[in-house]
Amino acid sequence: MKLRKSVRTMMLAIAMLAVGAIANAGQPKYVFFFLGDGMSSSQIQATEAYLTTSNGGSARLAEDLLKPENRLNMSKMPVTGMQTTYDAFALMTDSASSATAFACGLKAKSGTIGMDQNLANTYKSIAQLAHEAGMKVGILSSVSLDHATPAAYYASVANRGYMNNIATQLAESGYEFFGGGGLVAPTGPARSGDTGNNVWDLLKANGYTVLNDRSSIEALKDEPMDKVVCINPWLQDSSAMPYDVDRKNSGSDNLSLAEMTEVAIANLHSDSKGPHKKWGRRPGRNNGFFIMVEGGKIDWACHANDAVATIGDMIDFDNAIGVALDFYRKHPHDTLIVVTGDHETGGMTIGHATTAYTAYYDKLMAQNYSYTYFGANQWLDHKADYGDGYAYQAPNNLESNSEMISLMKEVFGLDYASLNAYQKEKLEDAYDKSMCGTNDNSADENTLLYGSYEPIIVTITHILNENASIGWTSYSHTGVPVPLFAQGREAWRFAGFYDNTDIAKKLAKAMDVGELPVEK
Repeated sequence: MKLRKSVRTMMLAIAMLAVGAIANAGQPKYVFFFLGDGMSSSQIQATEAYLTTSNGGSARLAEDLLKPENRLNMSKMPVTGMQTTYDAFALMTDSASSATAFACGLKAKSGTIGMDQNLANTYKSIAQLAHEAGMKVGILSSVSLDHATPAAYYASVANRGYMNNIATQLAESGYEFFGGGGLVAPTGPARSGDTGNNVWDLLKANGYTVLNDRSSIEALKDEPMDKVVCINPWLQDSSAMPYDVDRKNSGSDNLSLAEMTEVAIANLHSDSKGPHKKWGRRPGRNNGFFIMVEGGKIDWACHANDAVATIGDMIDFDNAIGVALDFYRKHPHDTLIVVTGDHETGGMTIGHATTAYTAYYDKLMAQNYSYTYFGANQWLDHKADYGDGYAYQAPNNLESNSEMISLMKEVFGLDYASLNAYQKEKLEDAYDKSMCGTNDNSADENTLLYGSYEPIIVTITHILNENASIGWTSYSHTGVPVPLFAQGREAWRFAGFYDNTDIAKKLAKAMDVGELPVEK
């Protein structure tokens, strides 16, 4: 009898272990969430047409466009979905409310991070739940690390502009890896109502090492650190990494987003010592990781209607996805990769009224710098040389300035002599408004034509893009649904059409870290 009872007890224990193993059989150990800020179908198609052309093919031939080498990693992933992007009170979401949807599974109002619509409660993110479950966490972005999208994975604030408060919560998060841009307000308040902490001191007190040179950052591949903040050496604008088109012309000191992703994976792919809160995740074992990677300057380039800067950062973002896919091939049964955008920016269209059904992407190939680099360098020098006493009433200021004509050709590949009379007229008007020293784009016509950007620069990119067959309708976000791509363990969950808040909920189920939203 005792023997039979012992056998039954043993069999019951084995059965319980088997049930536990089955329950966790679908749980990915390594989870990547890639977010292209401002990225939708138009940005994807434009980039693939550009790649086709740069690889020697034609954007007019399906045979060339369909070649694997001319397609992005994301568009070749086997599972696809589509998500709505509106927030609690706006069809055109902002990046704070959309990030809250992705991170917390919660509809929020524009400008709010990790809080409900009434600003009464704060909520945990999918990254926080993963960390509590023993997984390591990495947060990467090509813009500043305290910007709206990365902030939603570790912070809760009523106003995305409270960037010192956000950075303070970054220092208190305990996450193992941050990488990309810097911090906007690390030593004082960014605006009224913000905190005034010294975040560098807080990071040090909480065990973080801050690195900002290429060699030290890349050394993490062989010598990982428990807590590290990796800041790219050159912060081009608003504490962000440079546009990829500018990085390529800046020497070898700066990292691409793809290279930063390689470092993050190597640093986090080691034994985790985190707490045990889920069956199968135990102290002293490799409990896996959750990595969020944002291509943040895709959005900024689209706001400015600069197609080449957009495409360059799209390619870098997709190369980072390629790094994750390389990791997936080594760990196919333990890895989940999800890729999407938070909203479309700029109203980018594939096609323009002046080009009808034909694409001319070869016209984009000669642009060497972004609108930002040109504005801060060549244009700044030009305006200093010719701005004093500028006679804006003269009819041919641009046409008679050979230096400006040369700059358009050298920087953007725009040949003034080949333009039609209407395009030349638009450039002349924009040049006068940029040079006169009194225009602030507040006039109705100027707001429509130039938004908040330098008239001559945005007019150059508009004409260049239109000649290639790319149009723009906005300097803001638009409200179109956005595609999603997935591959790996539990990727099946992301097929279909759903709301952006469902993405965080699907991730939580795939990772088995609880239900979202969860109040802090």
